[in-house]
Amino acid sequence: MADNWREVSATWQGGLNFNGENDKGGTVQMGQVDETIGPMQLLLLGLAGCTGIDIVSILEKKRVTPTDFKVKVRGKRADTFPMVYTDIEIEYLLWGDKLKIKDVEQAIKLSEHKYCSASIMLAKSATIRSRYKILKPGEPEV
Repeated sequence: MADNWREVSATWQGGLNFNGENDKGGTVQMGQVDETIGPMQLLLLGLAGCTGIDIVSILEKKRVTPTDFKVKVRGKRADTFPMVYTDIEIEYLLWGDKLKIKDVEQAIKLSEHKYCSASIMLAKSATIRSRYKILKPGEPEV
């Protein structure tokens, strides 16, 4: 089996801020100021990206590609340490003329329960609920 280790580093930038970098050179600023993303928010962002990538991939295999796609995630944390996420809500907004409810629901289910490791891992400590909207191209998300 291939080497399954993934490596990242966080370099302190002063105060409570760090620059994160992966082994391929991708970077992200994180910290405790308004211009950065907090580490716990990065977990939610990772979930959004993980499930989003899965859904686009699954829909493309069905030869149905959204014209636009947005994954919105919000999480509620416990009041006491270690303050893990206890509830997570995911909203999938998909734009396209040829999207079928059946295909979208199947893609979401496969992602959330089979392919998205972030979703499966976070579900061990949090209740995850999701919903979706299929919109016409150019229609506002409201």
